[in-house]
Amino acid sequence: MRLRLVREPFDDPAYLFELKHDGFRAVCYIENGECCLISRNLRKLKFESLQKKLAKLPVTEAILDGEIICLDQQGVSQFNALLERGEEPVFYAFDLLWLNGTDCRQLPLIERKHRLSELIQASACNRLLYAQHIEEHCRHFFKEISSRDLEGIVAKRKLSIYKPSGNSWLKIKNKSYSQAEGRHELLTERKK
Repeated sequence: MRLRLVREPFDDPAYLFELKHDGFRAVCYIENGECCLISRNLRKLKFESLQKKLAKLPVTEAILDGEIICLDQQGVSQFNALLERGEEPVFYAFDLLWLNGTDCRQLPLIERKHRLSELIQASACNRLLYAQHIEEHCRHFFKEISSRDLEGIVAKRKLSIYKPSGNSWLKIKNKSYSQAEGRHELLTERKK
């Protein structure tokens, strides 16, 4: 699912709203005790210690959508720590696409999140986090995340199915997010 940028937060009972962490978007494939992390550009990501932990989830096969992040002591994602591989990353899971032979993509998002929450609780994996959400009230939530210098919010229709070609997920970015300063230059420099 791609994210489409919208300028302003909005309240809507048809939506749920999640914190947007700053990291690498990835789809996590688990099968027969092995884990593969694939970027949104279809590249294999190498986070060996994280992959070993996720491979031990109590499933025969699963596909999760999420973000690979590094958190500081206050639970704030730190992009530079992830980029420099200086900290142990976690997988911040926000959707469940497949579980033990069942294709979950046609289920409403709210049901997929419920199943994801149950899986994460059963796993007791300290490197796997569930993307909590609030419903309907985005404006106050956005004001709060902005005051804490967090990246933004993702808005999703509660009853939507998972369609990779769709644009039903919306991102609302904190325009004053301090970690975004100099990001383009930093990434350009690392590519040289």
